[in-house]
Amino acid sequence: MAHIDAGKTTTTERILYYSGYTRSLGDVDDGDTVTDFMTQERERGITIQSAAVTFDWKGYRINLIDTPGHVDFTLEVERCLRVLDGAVAVFDASAGVEAQTLTVWRQADKHKIPRICFLNKMDKIGASFNYAVESIREKLKAKPLLLQLPIGEGKTFKGVVDVVSKEKLLWNPNSDDGKDFERKPLLEMSDPELLKEITEARNALIEQVADLDDEFADLVLGEFSENFDLLPAEKLQTAVHRVTLAQTAVPVLCGSALKNKGVQPLLDAITMYLPSPEERNYEFLQWYKGDLCALAFKVLHDKQRGPLVFMRIYSGMIKPQLAIHNINGNCTERISRLLLPFADQHVEIPSLTAGNIALTVGLKHTATGDTIVSSKSSALAACRRAEREGEKKHRQNSEAERLLLAGVEIPEPVFFCTIEPPSMAKQPDLDHALKCLQREDPSLKVKLDPDSGQTILCGMGELHIEIIHDRIKREYGLETYLGPLQVAYRETILNSVRATDTLDRTLGDRRHLVTVELEAKSLETSSLLPVIEYAASVAEDLSRASREAIENGLHSACLQGPLLGFPIQDVAITLHSLVIHPGTSTTMISACVSRCLQKALKKADKQILEPLMNLEVTVTRDYLSPVLADLAQRRGNIQEIQTRQDNKVIIAFVPLAEIMGYSTVLRTLTSGSATFALELSNYQAMNPQDQSTLLSQRSGLS
Repeated sequence: MAHIDAGKTTTTERILYYSGYTRSLGDVDDGDTVTDFMTQERERGITIQSAAVTFDWKGYRINLIDTPGHVDFTLEVERCLRVLDGAVAVFDASAGVEAQTLTVWRQADKHKIPRICFLNKMDKIGASFNYAVESIREKLKAKPLLLQLPIGEGKTFKGVVDVVSKEKLLWNPNSDDGKDFERKPLLEMSDPELLKEITEARNALIEQVADLDDEFADLVLGEFSENFDLLPAEKLQTAVHRVTLAQTAVPVLCGSALKNKGVQPLLDAITMYLPSPEERNYEFLQWYKGDLCALAFKVLHDKQRGPLVFMRIYSGMIKPQLAIHNINGNCTERISRLLLPFADQHVEIPSLTAGNIALTVGLKHTATGDTIVSSKSSALAACRRAEREGEKKHRQNSEAERLLLAGVEIPEPVFFCTIEPPSMAKQPDLDHALKCLQREDPSLKVKLDPDSGQTILCGMGELHIEIIHDRIKREYGLETYLGPLQVAYRETILNSVRATDTLDRTLGDRRHLVTVELEAKSLETSSLLPVIEYAASVAEDLSRASREAIENGLHSACLQGPLLGFPIQDVAITLHSLVIHPGTSTTMISACVSRCLQKALKKADKQILEPLMNLEVTVTRDYLSPVLADLAQRRGNIQEIQTRQDNKVIIAFVPLAEIMGYSTVLRTLTSGSATFALELSNYQAMNPQDQSTLLSQRSGLS
């Protein structure tokens, strides 16, 4: 995982080559890497989909997933971290921690994933090992454990020194593929200065680990307190392993994947310090007692095979022709074939055990985040075991819920546009294509706009939508048109208003009569759904059905605000009185309450809230002023300007409405040297001037 262009795919490519799984070294620039196999990825030189690869290294089986770096594809990182046991964070040694590095680091923190840092691009001009380590310490608030130091930086980068074993690793400069490198112990005679530096670094490392690990501290203080040099490397390695698993510190390695240096030691570190599936203890495993339990985390559509479902097996084993039960969908399906993922070439296998990542063919209804078990009865048995463990005392939730593994959190879309087929006859084909793409990529949401009848694509950014558009054209042969993007505003009220309403209808021989009095007022805190309160006199004699009807009515009234028809948020509603004639149907109660609330909202002082984006622009000093001037035009609110080596990092809040097409403008302003990262921050009230401009635009007056 890493920021854009830190070198994830190149590192993956080298790892596959050295582990003997590929015969030649691919290159992102030539578009022939294993894990970037989509046409769009090869053309653009970026990763779009995460690709899984299985390989072996020195007797260990490793499942590796190469993830994208762009913020638009953040879901790919999220769902892969959800099922993996460890992660390698790749850094560009000249830039240190960048915007997206922070995002993926936070995602790994959320899933409690132990990780290793790999400072890549040590051969790049301006690469600085110390700067990168310092930025990990400051920005990620992590404790870096320096297990390697580089020999030379930038053009002079030749190899690395292993701090743990006090050896230097030099790569043969004439070798094309970096397979042959030599390990030499550091000697007093040949490199006295380097040896001194490494001894100091090793002592510092030992002290650092001893602070974090009590068992190691006892060992150091007991046997080796006089001379740290005598401490065996194995003892230090097991201690680093424990500290990494406890996530109190992160091992740091360095190298240059493009120049084939430092990748083999990285693989050794992965097997040595990152956890095996047996070392991650998941509390639900004890209840399954070796029965199958897996999580589906990704779906791909294959033209020949249909939907392919990626699963992480937590316990038990999977075989072809096995019937499985999907707890989320409450349905039973049969796996027709079982494959081992290898980017886009898959290998068929007879069975797969716990801890692996499997690719299954034949599951039609399984989606991202579903929990898979062998049968309904095994799920119930696990549930009973969980109850026996005294679970009943703590949580009173439904049986199915306790068995579900936590699914995958899907980020909210921030970018909206309309998509139209070339003709109405093609609409069913477009619907089918979008349905398949949505199953593959849950961060893409497709909605039908009830007012205009248009199909709306909601995605994570411009690039995301562009790729989807391109895929529809290439994979489904449909030329579609993208329309202008609509910003999802919200509305709220500023004061408190009361309203009463009576609904009196006679349908057939039944009279429906409801009288409501309610008050709507603005909330201090932010809440998407209305907060509903009942006056004491009303709450006493409300039946459950009426209460549901009232809540439905209030929620539906809040879906369309009085100003522009956008959803209402941050509103508290108090029901003061409610008179219901006997025999009145619940739909009539809903309708009356809904109409009454709309009446109240129309009378209130209304306010439009617009989505604010948290924007981080990295730009060189020369271009700082034009970028700031442009942000000011876009109603941007500059929070701070940080310095990162020669660059300035502008942190600002900018309304989403003003950010359309920003990437192109920013590149033009800075001759392509600036980068930016966006995420939805929150909704903020528009000032009256902007609000009236927006209203006149929307009503077609301007």
